[in-house]
Amino acid sequence: MAPITNARVLFNSIPDEYPVPGETTVYDTAQTIDPDTVPLNGGFLVKTLVLSVDPYFRGRMRARKGSYIGGFELGQPLDGFGVGVVLRSENPEVAVGKHMYGPRMLHQEYTVYPELGYMQIIEKHPDLPWTAYVGAAGMPGQTSFVGWEEYSQAKSGEIAFVTTGAGGVGSIVIQLAKESGCKVIASAGSDEKVEFMQSIGADVAFNYKTTDTRAVLEKEGPIDIYWDNVGGEILDAALEFAAQNGRFIGTTQARPIKNLSLVVGKCLHIHGFLVFPLLPKYSKEFYDTIPAKLASGEFKYTEEVTKGLDKVGDVILAVQKGTNKAKAVVVVAEE
Repeated sequence: MAPITNARVLFNSIPDEYPVPGETTVYDTAQTIDPDTVPLNGGFLVKTLVLSVDPYFRGRMRARKGSYIGGFELGQPLDGFGVGVVLRSENPEVAVGKHMYGPRMLHQEYTVYPELGYMQIIEKHPDLPWTAYVGAAGMPGQTSFVGWEEYSQAKSGEIAFVTTGAGGVGSIVIQLAKESGCKVIASAGSDEKVEFMQSIGADVAFNYKTTDTRAVLEKEGPIDIYWDNVGGEILDAALEFAAQNGRFIGTTQARPIKNLSLVVGKCLHIHGFLVFPLLPKYSKEFYDTIPAKLASGEFKYTEEVTKGLDKVGDVILAVQKGTNKAKAVVVVAEE
């Protein structure tokens, strides 16, 4: 085969505020590749099928030491969660035709990976699309699952409050909480998202931009479990209306908090966590249960699918501004 274009999305500059498509990230078609002859050197060649665009990208667009997983490298392709199919392999652990999933999938059409590293071979449920495997059946769903299983200590009849409840993580948390027998309060930033939260079982769903969070929690609480995706004033409200021995799960934005003294007074348990250290403990259970529930409709999910690697910059901007309506996914290629 003659060489073909190997399009990439490069990290071109560190943004001052929101990333600017064409400036912060650049769609580049200068590189070529011959999939039939490119040297593998003991590795394997992957054709990228699906890429995830996630809020944590903003942290990786600062200096390389600015994010807990390392920043993007200037002049190099972005990387993130993705799914690809193996076209050629010299690695005995990786067979041609298998599908790879991992957190460092390069934002380019074809990539030779020297080793498995963080990549894993995954099998797709026949009734789920590959796009689900970077969303509800991938890292966001895993984050929900491991955090809930490890830290919620949920009991039937307790009250859970979930922020960003229409997102890839929050929506699965709502459904896990309902499955545990909890009453669920959930917030999001649009009326459309409120409707979705109601459709997946939230007992009390509200738009935090038009409704006073404190008033809702005062009426519907006290809350036993708080899943925090936002921090700031809403975290302060959750602290104020938390029940004794409440459990707070998640990571918060670095904003001043006024009510931290209540952590002592109410004997609260606060758990920040990353999915990867916990995943080995829960990975089998997750893959044994969650994809099947998603496929059957027992658990619901939404996704906003954009086609074309050249659209990655636009999707990143939408996610950073919060204008995306569901889990953001970019389809790079079909099999």
